[in-house]
Amino acid sequence: MTKEHELRQSKRLALALLAAATAVFIITSLLPRGFWVDGVRAVSEAAMVGALADWFAVVALFRKVPIPFISRHTSIIPNNKNKIADNLAGFVEDKFLKPEALAEVILKNDPATNVAQWLERPENRRFLSSYLIKLVPEMLSMADDASIQKLLRDALDAAVDKLELSQALGGLLDGLTKDGRHQELLDDGIAALIAMMNKPSSRELIAGLIAAWLKREHAAMELVLPTSWLSENGAVMIANTLNNIMENIAADKGHKLRVRFDDMVRHFVVRLQSDPAFIAKGEDLKRYLRDGDVFNTYIKDLWIGVRTWVKNDIETEHSKLNDGIVKASQWLSEELLSYPEMRASLNQHLASMAQTLAPAFSRFLTRHISDTVKAWDEKDMSRQIELNIGKDLQFIRVNGTLVGGLIGLLLYASSQVMGMAGAWLHH
Repeated sequence: MTKEHELRQSKRLALALLAAATAVFIITSLLPRGFWVDGVRAVSEAAMVGALADWFAVVALFRKVPIPFISRHTSIIPNNKNKIADNLAGFVEDKFLKPEALAEVILKNDPATNVAQWLERPENRRFLSSYLIKLVPEMLSMADDASIQKLLRDALDAAVDKLELSQALGGLLDGLTKDGRHQELLDDGIAALIAMMNKPSSRELIAGLIAAWLKREHAAMELVLPTSWLSENGAVMIANTLNNIMENIAADKGHKLRVRFDDMVRHFVVRLQSDPAFIAKGEDLKRYLRDGDVFNTYIKDLWIGVRTWVKNDIETEHSKLNDGIVKASQWLSEELLSYPEMRASLNQHLASMAQTLAPAFSRFLTRHISDTVKAWDEKDMSRQIELNIGKDLQFIRVNGTLVGGLIGLLLYASSQVMGMAGAWLHH
């Protein structure tokens, strides 16, 4: 049953009760007066008044009632469309989109745990993967669109044009070398070199290089010299010497090689930021990234290869991309369920994001609601509201008829009791 049909049925019921009350009133008005006739007429009369009053109240909401001095207060919904739009938008903003309320809802419902528990079920992981896979062709199609490609290319070119590569790299290195951070990297490098020199494989490599050098440069001496002994012990000596040098540098924070390393880094940072030659090299690299045929052809071919692989993969029965999404979902679920503090932190971050973004989103949504309602046609808006709540409003008319009749009965009974009391007092 459609809303239209339900509304017509409820209107017919209310109208039938009014017609019945009117018929009873007419019949009792034509009959000889008596206690019961007058009582029934009083009930029907009050029922008619209640039905007509509520009919006017309901009709006045949706359309104009042509009654002098009263009609301007009818057609309430169409005449107040803009006010309704603003009030509706304000209601949504106050009751649903307050930052504090959104944050409270997020923390109360624990979305991190809910997501983790949902992803814990294999069928849900497969559903999520299948849904995401369906989006891939559309995303690839959008990326293949010539207009989109031009937009991305223009954006990339604009970004490259604004980027000062040499100065940016210099600034990055300057930040990385503050507070002696580069010395920590040097220490790590020294430790790695010492560890490498202590490996038997490294010493065997050095011994082999020494033996090869002796055979190549001193082939005649190889017949009388203990080549194997020289190469093995030479490797040990070289390794030990390098280890001693590296250990001295590591232990001495003021070592001259450390000072030299500091000077070299600072000089390099300054040259990156101010040397015209370095700046020119940065500009050359920008032009290569932006206009270089070889580089751009490589990027294009790389993209075509990736796109082709993705398209072919998602069409296969055992898609690696699909399996990857399923496994990633399983990993995420296991991680979240294993660490309550992580879930609490995620929920807190989501709540903070909601509080930060809520004002802007609230303004956008409420403005959208208000503008949308204001753009509706008054008659169409009134009709849609009537279709959705008109059925319940018609029961106001039904109740008005019944309550009016009951009030009429009570008033008639009261008048009879008061008349009998007055007659008794008079006698």
